[in-house]
Amino acid sequence: MTERSTLRRLPSRGSNEIEAVNAILDAAFLAHVGFVVDGQPFVIPTLYGRAGDKLYLHGSAASRMMRTLESGVPVCVTVSLVDGLVLARSAFHHSMNYRSAVVFGTARKIDDPAQKNEALRVISEHLIAGRWDEVRAPRNQELKATMVLELTIEEASAKSRSGPPIDDEADYALPVWAGVLPLALKADEPVPDARLKDGLEPSEIIRRYRR
Repeated sequence: MTERSTLRRLPSRGSNEIEAVNAILDAAFLAHVGFVVDGQPFVIPTLYGRAGDKLYLHGSAASRMMRTLESGVPVCVTVSLVDGLVLARSAFHHSMNYRSAVVFGTARKIDDPAQKNEALRVISEHLIAGRWDEVRAPRNQELKATMVLELTIEEASAKSRSGPPIDDEADYALPVWAGVLPLALKADEPVPDARLKDGLEPSEIIRRYRR
């Protein structure tokens, strides 16, 4: 751990334990990737997958993000999950229940077709487990058009908040409702593609999907 991953604001809510970081990475699937090009910062949302201390990212071979990360620039990846809005008796003490992870590292391009295919499988399985085996595997030209990066987690931190609002003692007597408004990302009923062949139904993998 260095200065870049040291938690400064409310450190009691945070952890540098890799188990805490991995738990958050595994619960989410959307990351925001931060990097700098010629002094201009960019933050790009993207899907990812994790295997051990590696994160896998993919995108078009022509993508500015992928071409920049391939060069070995420092990368910051953040993942956030919002679990609820914390509604206090005062405007000042409103908050949010959340889990977040911040990962630092550098990325390398995967050129070996077998390794690239495996990394894409990791990303697919992270998004919806079992789907990779239901669909057609990538063709060679599709693999060539796709860049896959392996990012080693060099440093990371996790931070979270849970529980009710914490008001000033005098405010507990105010006639204002306070508590937590839970929020969750929910899978709804699958919507079939308009060109789906007759008689095809969602597999159990899709029907029982929960995160």
